[in-house]
Amino acid sequence: MKAVAYQQCHELSDNVMLEDIELPLPAAGASDIVVKIEAISVNPVDTKIRRSVDAAPGQYKVLGWDAAGVVTETGSEVSLFSVGDKVWYAGAIDRQGTNAEYHVVDQRIVAKMPASLSFTEAAALPLTAITAWELLFDRLAISENENATLLVIGAAGGVGSVLIQLAKQLTQLNIIATASKPQSQQWVRNLGADQVINHRDSLTTGLAAIGIEQVDYIISLTNTAQHLDAIHTLIKPQGKFALIDDPGVLDVMPFKRKSVSIHWEFMFTRSLFQTADMIKQHQLLDRLAKLIDQGKIKTTLNEDFGSINAANLRRAHQLIESGQVTGKIVLSGFE
Repeated sequence: MKAVAYQQCHELSDNVMLEDIELPLPAAGASDIVVKIEAISVNPVDTKIRRSVDAAPGQYKVLGWDAAGVVTETGSEVSLFSVGDKVWYAGAIDRQGTNAEYHVVDQRIVAKMPASLSFTEAAALPLTAITAWELLFDRLAISENENATLLVIGAAGGVGSVLIQLAKQLTQLNIIATASKPQSQQWVRNLGADQVINHRDSLTTGLAAIGIEQVDYIISLTNTAQHLDAIHTLIKPQGKFALIDDPGVLDVMPFKRKSVSIHWEFMFTRSLFQTADMIKQHQLLDRLAKLIDQGKIKTTLNEDFGSINAANLRRAHQLIESGQVTGKIVLSGFE
């Protein structure tokens, strides 16, 4: 089968790079399904792994987690899917990725894709939607009728683009999004943000300008270290703070006097540790598909980079590393 992979971790400027290669067809384990990949999207995790993780000696590392495709084989213990089902999912970080014609994945982290979306539209959503859902409802435990304020830092990217929609549709939160460019500010407004401030400026000043001194919840999706002093100031006593990025240093002591709880979100945790509640990712993707088919949530696809090949994936990685992505980048089909 065709695939895009590498052997040595590398920067995009290095001589080593992503390659178009051929690999053997994968086989399903007992709880696995094999999926013919129709479309994928690219996430910051792809670039982080490419820069830091080598392939096993003599092997190739296939990146990619988001996928939409068609089930071609089911393992002996599979009960959720049949051959021919159209599915979407975000894969597992400790297995080969979705930048290949066929991919093996555990049924517990897969769901049938929304009937109203194309493969390309569907592939934009799973990883970011799972991350956003778990942030709101598993990590911060936000309730449906809670009268509270939520500040989302870096809201125009993939996770923020879904998170704003979920918060708008499933909670009563007052959603304050940060975005720096006029087009990204309009993007988050269109998705449902109640107020928008510019994270290039002081967050404290930005909130004060819209009449808000402190907020109940803060979700930081990027550049947490840069904003940490403001987060200390802006979070209410007994508030909750969640993050997904990798600050070099995270000094939690300033939060102590306010009894603020701090929550990490890593959407691969359930599959990586085979947790007892791993099937929750199947369940939330299933519910998300229904919300999409009801017209309540829309795809966050913003750029279609064409066919799945090394050149187009290198271009997608480059754009993600520039920090200038709004929404999601998607690729579909192998030439």
